[in-house]
Amino acid sequence: MLLLHWFVFLLLLPLNSRTQKLPTRDEELFQMQIRDKAFFHDSSVIPDGAEISSFLFRDTPKRYFFVVEEDNTPLAVTVTPCDAPLEWKLSLQELPEEASGEGSGEPEPLEQQKQQIINEEGTELFSYKGNDVEYFVSPSSPSGLYQLELLSTEKDTHFKVYATTTPESDQPYPELPYDPRVDVTSLGRTTVTLAWKPSPTASLLKQPIQYCIVINKEHNFKSLCAVEAKLSSDDAFMMAPKPGLDFSLFDFAHFGFLSDNNSGKERSFLKSSSKLSRQMSSKPRVDLQKICIGNKNIFTLSDLKPDTQYYFDMFAVNVNTNMSTAYVGTFARTKEEAKQKTVELKDGKVTDVFIKRKGTKFLRFAPVSSHQKVTFFVHSCLDAVQIQIRRDGKLLLSQNVEEVRQFQLRGKPKAKYLIRLKGSKKGASMLKILATTRPNKQSFPSLPEDTRIKAFDKLRTCSSATVAWLGTQERNKFCIYKKEVGDNYSEEQKKREQNQCLGPDTRKKSEKVLCKYFHSQNLQKAVTTETIKGLQPGKSYLLDVYVIGHGGHSVKYQSKLVKTRKFC
Repeated sequence: MLLLHWFVFLLLLPLNSRTQKLPTRDEELFQMQIRDKAFFHDSSVIPDGAEISSFLFRDTPKRYFFVVEEDNTPLAVTVTPCDAPLEWKLSLQELPEEASGEGSGEPEPLEQQKQQIINEEGTELFSYKGNDVEYFVSPSSPSGLYQLELLSTEKDTHFKVYATTTPESDQPYPELPYDPRVDVTSLGRTTVTLAWKPSPTASLLKQPIQYCIVINKEHNFKSLCAVEAKLSSDDAFMMAPKPGLDFSLFDFAHFGFLSDNNSGKERSFLKSSSKLSRQMSSKPRVDLQKICIGNKNIFTLSDLKPDTQYYFDMFAVNVNTNMSTAYVGTFARTKEEAKQKTVELKDGKVTDVFIKRKGTKFLRFAPVSSHQKVTFFVHSCLDAVQIQIRRDGKLLLSQNVEEVRQFQLRGKPKAKYLIRLKGSKKGASMLKILATTRPNKQSFPSLPEDTRIKAFDKLRTCSSATVAWLGTQERNKFCIYKKEVGDNYSEEQKKREQNQCLGPDTRKKSEKVLCKYFHSQNLQKAVTTETIKGLQPGKSYLLDVYVIGHGGHSVKYQSKLVKTRKFC
């Protein structure tokens, strides 16, 4: 046994200048000083019963060694590729005999023993090539020095290795249930419900387990290590290990210079704290999300996009060891949005339209007779809406509409018009729309550019308020209404009452002040004033002016809040 440790010492001699313990179960068996850094720079030892994380440069193999001290010892080795496939093999190193060939009992010279260990490739026990989490398990292994060699031919990458001689008692990885599949139990347009069977590590062994769900649109992941590599910076600078720990100064000299094969790969930054990392160029984030949900075994994901394929992966994570095991992932496509019916517009008839927040509505206008022009009247009751009009598939206009707008377009024989209305981000939208090939017979009243009501502060009294508003060249009917409101009446309340599509017929008779007709061919003089009397001293009133068109359709001007004087 002492000779076995001596050969490990020969391999590890050049690794580091610090005092280091041999990572076996009995750490008192072996201690050494490491001095020579120029020899066997990329070798390392694997602690018994601990998972290590490391980094591989492309086409640069890395070797790890560990000791099995006694014959007939159980052995388990787990290799987890992160963001690239790996080639790895495990071999048992052939060691020199304890005595020389002459039977003198004297050990061979140190340099000769070193060379013999390096030259011997050993007996290959297992090999693998791919990106799966792969295992080597042996219930009975001979004592000796084991070598694990890893290689990445695709790109610089991370990986994890775990080796133990007590696999039955360790069990650092959560155990999967007899059915390790993730099931989709419910599927909607924007939601997916997942369910899975609990890990026996939690249900039987009572170890603390939490489950982490990963969702993305590209593919399933085979390890949580692969997910974290995708979420974090792909530019090895942020994730590569520090020099002197698990790669050499030779490797560090090449650090940061990625191969051409990597330059086109998608990269992303989840977090960046160093000044240098902020200077590095980054590409758009990967559409990938990781959610850890505790020990529940059913979960509903929401805010998904309709008619979109998603990939779902589930990982059981041992809270004590932070080591994880992947369930068998699944995928599903969310349901399509319900197809909207296209509303048919009739020539000269007003149609009411309701649109949900951020929603969309489609309308169609197909004039029966040939026409030279077509006119669209749009009355937005609340916030602005976006309107697009296409004629036979060709886009004619795209605008935001507030209050009342009129669009006159050139006609075309047998043309069909498709109107797309998109609602506001703030809330639901309501509007009235009219399409006609006979614009002279319109239901909507004409409006001035400015629909505000002006209040004259100097003419304000304890019982009256004087206001003015603009008209047009067209003779229209105007009706003014008043409503007493409290002193704490806010702009938010005023905004809620700004539905311009509600006409005078919705008001109380007691709120009506008067109605009158007026117009002026000279737009500079198309203004009218009115004094509202019979008000109470020191009270606030909300004033509304409605203009009513020939077809009976009304439009409300912007409301005006006035307050009478308290003392006169």
